[in-house]
This record gives sequence, structure tokens and C-alpha cells, in this order.
Amino acid sequence: MTYISEITNVMEYEALAKEKLPKMVYDYYASGAEDQWTLQENRNAFSRILFRPRILRDVSKIDMTTTVLGFNISMPIMIAPTAFQKMAHPEGECATARAASAAGTIMVCLSSFCFYLEVVFKIFSVCMLSNTKQYGHAMPLKLKFSISLNLYMHDLLFQTLSSWATSSVEEVSSTGPGIRFFQLYVTKHRNVDAQLVKRAERAGFKAIALTVDTPRLGRREADIKNRFVLPPHLTLKNYEGLYIGKMDKTDDSGLASYVANQIDRSLNWKDVKWLQTITSLPILVKGVLTAEDASLAIQYGAAGIIVSNHGARQLDYVPATVMALEEVVQAAKGRVPVFLDGGVRRGTDVFKALALGASGVFVGRPVPFSLAVDGEAGVRKVLQMLRDEFELTMALSGCRSLKEITRNHIVTHWDTPGAVARL
Repeated sequence: MTYISEITNVMEYEALAKEKLPKMVYDYYASGAEDQWTLQENRNAFSRILFRPRILRDVSKIDMTTTVLGFNISMPIMIAPTAFQKMAHPEGECATARAASAAGTIMVCLSSFCFYLEVVFKIFSVCMLSNTKQYGHAMPLKLKFSISLNLYMHDLLFQTLSSWATSSVEEVSSTGPGIRFFQLYVTKHRNVDAQLVKRAERAGFKAIALTVDTPRLGRREADIKNRFVLPPHLTLKNYEGLYIGKMDKTDDSGLASYVANQIDRSLNWKDVKWLQTITSLPILVKGVLTAEDASLAIQYGAAGIIVSNHGARQLDYVPATVMALEEVVQAAKGRVPVFLDGGVRRGTDVFKALALGASGVFVGRPVPFSLAVDGEAGVRKVLQMLRDEFELTMALSGCRSLKEITRNHIVTHWDTPGAVARL
């Protein structure tokens, strides 16, 4: 058995999380669609890309800093949107946001956070004001806060369980400084979507990541077997108090049933233009796997492209994202940045993605797994390990800055025979 203190790579968090989490929750985070071929391929594809390192390059100083949409970050490693993080840890997305900020990188926040952050902040403020007056130093503030939260939440759940009670984007932003993007699923309720986007904009979010690969939810058989539904103490996003449905337990996946009722299947390229009419924020199109769609994304005004197969949770037997990356990069022709989402578990993976033309990568599953094991500290360690591994890969490949990472530093199975022979 691996203990927290013995963790040496991000993949080790998954086994520990599996031991700690309820089966339904672990399966939700870990599983993919149908045969899960793409889930495995997202990882395996990286192993088929090999290095062509350069030597004697003076790598005494390594610079990993970069810019994304004009924002400076410490490294090209960012946090992908992952749903329902409070199933993994009581602090959920709040802990992840603090970890991302501490690492100096970007977090993409879902439009369906599932934690009562407004309540948490209110209770914490009350505890801060009343602790000395009422208890002096007899009751530690942390204990009083925990008791108050449990009592208040017990009362609140009975009042609002059937509503979309959860935190606002404003409260998420107030967890501290940081660069955050807002992931948007377009629903049948466009007025509500517009309100969410406006609130995100006012709360200081810097971009919209429009998810475009989910007109229907992929067939996630683990969720079907488990009859997946949110734990009773969690609910979906509160869209400014507007009731537009909830996730109920079904004979299938509760999430699949919910998405079927809420997501707008008519979403098309014109809606990217619609989104531009309601926000001044740059729009990243998330879910692109082909050159054709990359060209259309740019044509319709996308500020960036995220090559993603939704963590292999939508259509099985699509290519691994790192296999689709170069095609999309070539179609973009440098007009917009292209990012990779999917399968990143090592600093070597980050280097390979950048060598294929990515401007940065997003890390998904390691976040909820590390969150489940060790909360904010776990997420911080994941980001630090990936950073350290990436820095080491740069040094051993002879690269002192991101601009020195080129296609010549790797060889792939689709390269010409001469390229393989050079290795």
C-alpha cells in the first residue's frame, strides 16, 4: 500500500482515491464511455512518442513561464474542468482554486459547481465575529465553524434540496486571486446561460470555455450500473434561483437523464457567434478533434481551441487527443492557440504536447483523485510534481525555454521512416 508521504507521481493518487471514495463516486471520475478504448488510448498514445534530446546546451537556467490569452502563468500546465469535485472532498472546487492560484496557473471552472460556498462564507464570517465574544478562547474557531456549518447545512438541506442551491461565481472568485476560465454547457434555457456568462464576467473570470462535444451524454456504463446520482447533500448549480430541473435517481444514470432534459442538442456554429454577442470575454472551443472543425472554430471567432475528447467519456474509439493534436495545430496555422486536454499524467507528456504544437495542456482526473486523498495539499502536489517532471524533461532534452521545444525533439510512429532511423 502506498502512503501519502510516499507518492512520487500523480498516477499513484488514483489507487489511493479508489480505496477512499464510494464506488459510485470513484467510477464516475475514473470511467470512460462504452469499451473505454479511448480512455486507455489517451494514455497509451503518449508512450508511442519518443524523444530526440539535444546535448551540451547549458541548461543551468530553465524558464517555463508562458502566456495564455495574454495572461502570464508559471507553466503551461493548467487545470481542466472536472464536475462535482465536492464528491471527492468537502472543500471541492474551492480547494482546487486555491491550489491553482498557489501554483500560478489557470483553473477552468464548471458551470455546475456543487458546493454551498455562499453558506460557508456566511458561517465563517459569523464565527469570526462571535468567537471571542461568546466563547473567548474556549472553543477553537475551526471547531466552531465545523459545528455551525453542519447544523446550518442540516437545516438548509431540508429547505432547498430540490432546488439548484450552490455557490455563485462571485463566491468562487472570492476564494482568492487567480486566473480562472468559465466552462459553459449551453442549455435549452438561453436566458439562464446568458445570466451565468454575465455573472462570470463580472466576477473576474477571464475567458469562456465552450464545451461543444456533448449534444448527448456518452454511454458511461459504470454510471448506468451504479445508477449514478449526486449524493444527497449536494445539488447542481443555482442559476440565480431559477428552477430549471434537478438530477433525480433513475433506473439508468441520473446524470444522463438530466443532460438529456437540459442540454440543447441544436447547438451549432452560429451559437458561437451568439455567445460573442453576450460577452466580451474570449471564447475557447473545447472538444475539437479534426482539422475541419478547427478551421470552422477560427472562422466563427474562437480565440482558442482545446483539443479534447471529454476525457474519453463521450464517443469511444475517437483518437487520443495527443494523436489528434498535430492535425488541429496545422489547421490553426498559428492564428489561435491550441491546447491539449486528455491523458496528461507526466511532465514528459507536457513536453510531447508542446513539441506537437500545443500552447499548453489541461490536467483532469489527477485533480479529483488527489483532492480525495489529501485535499488542497494533494492538488498542489500534483501540480508541483508535473512541474518538476516537465522542468527535468526540458533540461534533459536541451531546452531552456518553451520556445526552444520544437517538433525535432520528438519522433512519432506517423513520421517518415527516416525520422525513426535518426533516433
